[in-house]
Amino acid sequence: MEHYYRELVSFLCARLGNRQAAEDVAHDAYLRVLERTEGQQIEHPRAFLYRTALNLVVDRHRRHQVRQAEPLDVLDSDERWHSPAPSQSMQLDQRLALMRQALDELSATCRECFLLRKLEGLSHQQIAERLEISRALVEKHIVNAMKHCRQRMRQWEG
Repeated sequence: MEHYYRELVSFLCARLGNRQAAEDVAHDAYLRVLERTEGQQIEHPRAFLYRTALNLVVDRHRRHQVRQAEPLDVLDSDERWHSPAPSQSMQLDQRLALMRQALDELSATCRECFLLRKLEGLSHQQIAERLEISRALVEKHIVNAMKHCRQRMRQWEG
């Protein structure tokens, strides 16, 4: 199913008008498909992947619409945005520690690709140039890192 990645990103880029957003949606689509079909054979993998990606685009658009409609002064005055409940912040600290642990289990290159993409927002091409590896390898590392982290978080939380 990985060989559909570039095609899917191009398809999503045409709809979203932004390559980075298209790559993010493609990653999320791959993760959803991998999670839902683990060990199962998919009859029409390309169609399933595209449908999942389009659903994510619709969800993304709806979230954007809701954010646009929310007045900023309401968000500023809402205490919840400034000080999370103690149990909530502890839970967040625990989740971050677990995420760090999952990332430490990855190879250095895989972890670096993931962090450059998710924390620094670099494109796949920029990461490939910085690490002197192919763009396809960058894409594979990012998908593998996301899948690994999700699986580990599920194991630890479940």
